[in-house]
Amino acid sequence: MSKLKIESVSVVCEYPDVFPKELPGLPPIREVKFAIELLQELSDRGFARPIFSPWGAPVLFVKKKDGSMRLCIDYRQLNKVTIKNKYPLPRFDDLFDQFERSNTVIKD
Repeated sequence: MSKLKIESVSVVCEYPDVFPKELPGLPPIREVKFAIELLQELSDRGFARPIFSPWGAPVLFVKKKDGSMRLCIDYRQLNKVTIKNKYPLPRFDDLFDQFERSNTVIKD
């Protein structure tokens, strides 16, 4: 296997302040195979299906410290298009303060 010197890549020569002098080595092993197998399993069991909705959110699996996988959903793009409440809901403590001053509370 021949080694490619980082100095021989043209983009590195053009922008030397962006790239390190030495490459740190190979990137870490990714669990792509596991993710693909898991996706197929979830699809076969009816838990997952492909969608093409503008209201969808990307789903990721992130490895936890104990080695198991955590399901993470990225709602940032969906939150950007969500219409916010113009009038926020009242806080419970404010409502209780109002009830405290009243003599009669009627329940329908």
